[in-house]
Amino acid sequence: MFSGSREFNPSSSSPPSSSSSSSSSLPAAPRRSPRALQRHGSLLSQYSSLLESYTEGEIRQLISALVERYSQAMNSGGHELPLFPRTGSRRKRARARHKPCELRELEVSVSELGLGYESDETVLFRYCSGTCEAAVRSYDLSLKSMRSRRRIRKEKVRARPCCRPLAYDDDVSFLDAYNRYYTVNELSAKECGCV
Repeated sequence: MFSGSREFNPSSSSPPSSSSSSSSSLPAAPRRSPRALQRHGSLLSQYSSLLESYTEGEIRQLISALVERYSQAMNSGGHELPLFPRTGSRRKRARARHKPCELRELEVSVSELGLGYESDETVLFRYCSGTCEAAVRSYDLSLKSMRSRRRIRKEKVRARPCCRPLAYDDDVSFLDAYNRYYTVNELSAKECGCV
């Protein structure tokens, strides 16, 4: 991440090394004890001495890179990602990220659709779900670059294609709880694609 390299030699936590007479001419490599054996206090002192070895500008660069990565993750997917995810969550996100855009279906009551109708009738609700990584175009790459350079700030724009319906099923008709007849158009997806 930084140009140049730093070496960290935790001399206080290094176990004494036993060297033979034939290897006494070689410089001893710093050895670290296993993390499980280190105490919490010594770990904090190691990190604090590590951070002290960097300049203020390098620390600011590190923090700004972390903040930029976090804001890009928030803006690109719309999902809130913690800075330090729990173990296993990265694997789950990676699996969820690679499901292709496809048509799925779910049997629900008309009342569950959230359109304001009271009815116990059930309908087959088809929806689009998945990612569109393969459909990224030059437009999406340029838009992502403009957002990362903060040329586009306030507008809500997506820098990647979205899995949306390309066509809708036929109209859906039903009776509500008061025996009134309704018809709803463009309710269920018929075909999905990356838009």
